[in-house]
Amino acid sequence: MSDRNQLRIIGGRWRSRRLMLPPKAGLRPSADAVRETLFNWLLNYIDGARCLDLFAGSGALGLEAVSRGARQAVLVERSQAVVRALRENVYRLRADKAVQIIHADARRFLSGRAEPFDLVFLDAPFRSALIERVCPRLDSAGWLADGAVIYLETDVHRSLGGLPSNWRAMRAARTGSVSYRLLQYEAVGLAGDG
Repeated sequence: MSDRNQLRIIGGRWRSRRLMLPPKAGLRPSADAVRETLFNWLLNYIDGARCLDLFAGSGALGLEAVSRGARQAVLVERSQAVVRALRENVYRLRADKAVQIIHADARRFLSGRAEPFDLVFLDAPFRSALIERVCPRLDSAGWLADGAVIYLETDVHRSLGGLPSNWRAMRAARTGSVSYRLLQYEAVGLAGDG
């Protein structure tokens, strides 16, 4: 396969391991520079975290998180071909105890039983409105542990409306056509309690 069909994990125990990706149109792994910045931001949040990569695609974010010390990553992906590649990569990394792959549409997954996550990655297809559709569900249905950190990656020209008001902005940056940010969830009724 060409370099275009590979992903390199950039830090942690699997550093420099190359993962194979299926040649699927629209699959857009987060760039190395973006992931490096993101995981520098997450330094104090990653160790032992339970992570959700809701639009897993390449699995770059969830696998990088586990490589750097996250306890678990749940990767949700709707494409069967991409799920097969994710399973092969997890097998090659011997990561099946820490990484769970779920073949499902993100909204269908969120209609199931909620188990709180400490860290959520939201990198939906750029031309979709999926981020705006899943954020209220994540916020209101018990998917986020108090203090959970949410990563959003979008097209730089897209304005995000309708994000929950109790998601506090932490960090933001942009590079090329990509805008990315970290937010922190504060459970309603707990914010400001002493």
